[in-house]
Amino acid sequence: MNTFKFSSYFMILRRVYKSALATRDGRARCKELMTKMLRLSPQSVMNGPSAQCEERLQDGAEILNSTVKALKDGQVVAVPTDTIYGLACLAQNSNAIKKVYDIKGRNGQKPLAICVGEIKDIYKYCKVSVKEELIGELLPGPVTLVLERAEVLNTDLNPFTPLVGVRIPDHAFMRRLCQMCREPLALTSANISSHSSTVAVHEFQDLWPRLAVVVDGGPIGDKSRLGSTVVDLSVLGKYRIIRPGCAFSSTVEVLEHKYGLSEDTGDQ
Repeated sequence: MNTFKFSSYFMILRRVYKSALATRDGRARCKELMTKMLRLSPQSVMNGPSAQCEERLQDGAEILNSTVKALKDGQVVAVPTDTIYGLACLAQNSNAIKKVYDIKGRNGQKPLAICVGEIKDIYKYCKVSVKEELIGELLPGPVTLVLERAEVLNTDLNPFTPLVGVRIPDHAFMRRLCQMCREPLALTSANISSHSSTVAVHEFQDLWPRLAVVVDGGPIGDKSRLGSTVVDLSVLGKYRIIRPGCAFSSTVEVLEHKYGLSEDTGDQ
């Protein structure tokens, strides 16, 4: 019995040691390839950008500036959100969008969502037919609203559909990042296509060398890995749940009981 306990304890220590070595080696590869690893302080994740990172940046403004610069340079970055970790690039940059698909190994017919900083920005990039109060009930939050896209949105982003999903994460860093970019981000989960969503940066370590910046916001509280609830609001007076996600019940409650929308069960 004692031998069994010792053996189990030794196996656990070995796994921890291997994980630490893998993380160290991954970070070393990133430095060789000029990937910046930037670490947000726990206080900054939900309560405003203030951070400390491996490169000894002194405050959250420097992390934001570094991330914005990478995005403006047409690069892809990894960022924390209020649900899971995501890959982001400028939605108006067609070459950057191609990089996202390449990094994920994603089917080109699968759409990317956009992320904006304020509700007013939704009206610039989408044609909205629902009440603004309804949008304010759901966003910021773990919900993606699918709406008709506006002409100003990059035609190379999801060219196969007239619709687009839009997010405003309930996450101070992400909202400020969008505000500083002054244009929408294309946003998708930080993982290889068809693999599990990630809630910590080490879980997508294999992608680090292909990213310009990895913003480490620490473990994300939602361990369900379900991502946002995706709801189609493009049909007036109706809604259609595309993905239940982590806010399904509360979203349906708002749509049906507060705003009187009915579920659209027809084929589209």
